[in-house]
Amino acid sequence: MHDISNSCSCQWRKSNTDQSERLCRWECMNFALQWPGAFCVSLKNISGCVVPQHVQNWTIHGLWPMHVDKCCECWPIFNSDLEELEPELTQLWPSLIKGRNFTFWRNEWIKHGSCAACKEGMNSPTRYFQTSLKLRRRFNIDEILRNSGIEPSCINSYKSDDLRKALAPILSDIHEIQCVTDDKEREVLVQVKIPLYLNFTLGCHQHDQDSVLSSPPLTKSPLRPCPTHSPIFYFPIKHEDPYHPCA
Repeated sequence: MHDISNSCSCQWRKSNTDQSERLCRWECMNFALQWPGAFCVSLKNISGCVVPQHVQNWTIHGLWPMHVDKCCECWPIFNSDLEELEPELTQLWPSLIKGRNFTFWRNEWIKHGSCAACKEGMNSPTRYFQTSLKLRRRFNIDEILRNSGIEPSCINSYKSDDLRKALAPILSDIHEIQCVTDDKEREVLVQVKIPLYLNFTLGCHQHDQDSVLSSPPLTKSPLRPCPTHSPIFYFPIKHEDPYHPCA
């Protein structure tokens, strides 16, 4: 496990002149789980999307402190940091873009993990990814939906209210289901975002944060909240053609 260098200056480190400054500049984080059956649909014409054959379940997209990123870019991550976790990360947090998994994990650490590192328990690359895997085991979306009779299908669709009601007992009422529109104008379930407080309890409101952290999102995404009054499709995974699972 590699510790941060004393010479590395991070946005969240306490100032020597102001020990009362709060260590974390954020109060909420989103744990995002993505559905591989629709991820490539969301990329449309972007080449290089692939769903590995071993991927059959919801996977981690990321653990993201809200409205901050790249808090400590000089904190490196090495293959050895994730060596023991790699088998589980490959299964539950794979890259769905052609390339090395480690490149994806490194980018997630630099952009998001370095901001989460202000929180004890996530204050190293190894601990950040361990925590994310623990959250994935805690929030088993596959099992939650299956137990509610919600299964991947190219024919059957669901109401957004039914999806939310199925998830609420485990995720609380404060969560977001996100969709993307396919080339046939169907609304397709692709991601679930679970807001968490610093202590990993559910239900953190973005509006609870101060004005500094209530700024617009740092990046744009093709994903958006699933519409209330449109049928929502939950496509099956199609490894041989992930861009068109239900063509």
